[in-house]
Amino acid sequence: MTIPIFHVDAFAEKPFEGNPAVVCLLGEERPEGWMQSVAAEMNLSATAFIRPVDRGYELRWFTPTVEIALCGHATLASAHVMWTENVAGRSGPIRFHTKSGILKCNRAGEIIELNFPATSPIETVPESGLLDALRVRPCFAGKSKFDDFLVVESEEIVRSLKPDFQALRSIPGMRGVIVTSTSQDPRYDFVSRFFAPGVGIDEDPVTGSAHCSLAPFWSERLGKSAMTAFQASKRGGIVRVRVESDRAVLGGKATSVLRGELAA
Repeated sequence: MTIPIFHVDAFAEKPFEGNPAVVCLLGEERPEGWMQSVAAEMNLSATAFIRPVDRGYELRWFTPTVEIALCGHATLASAHVMWTENVAGRSGPIRFHTKSGILKCNRAGEIIELNFPATSPIETVPESGLLDALRVRPCFAGKSKFDDFLVVESEEIVRSLKPDFQALRSIPGMRGVIVTSTSQDPRYDFVSRFFAPGVGIDEDPVTGSAHCSLAPFWSERLGKSAMTAFQASKRGGIVRVRVESDRAVLGGKATSVLRGELAA
């Protein structure tokens, strides 16, 4: 039996931008080890696996090395595939059952909106070795539900970071680290980068789940509920964010790059 697979660029205005993800449409449950092997074979920052369940679809995400509890860009890619391949009807939201609860995806014209939990960072002392590995001195250090969170004084600092990935990889128990500042470009409210070598991703091109922390943090400081963010990786990507109570609504575009079948 072959399995339909799709290579999608998420948070991308056109192909070869944003963050690529693989989406696999499963007809039945598959072993976790098999899904991890597929993700390692795809070797992207996330591979998503979707199968029908009662009143929606189960969605799981794997990096090349581990399963993760929340992934924005692969959720956006999954919703894009469900609609473009006519798996889900276009009249209502898609409900994904995930390790982070039920996540709803809606269409707003060309934009796909993801309704995610907001995970505001709490100010903390940085992990031992973190600042040396990033070669940076932040003006705010915190921790969200999933990641370390550092604010620096300028976009120039964010863009110029050259982390010691081996040193980051050696920090125990850390999924990733977000580094952010306000934007010097009037098109955007803030910029960020995301590093997660501990889960097999040195730098993630565009990280939806990181914006679950970035959105409430910058909303409070900038006095805005709706903002436009830019993740300043090499590929780059635009994330539209909106804070609604304890939820972070993340919006972006996606484009399919490849369709195929997995013979495994």
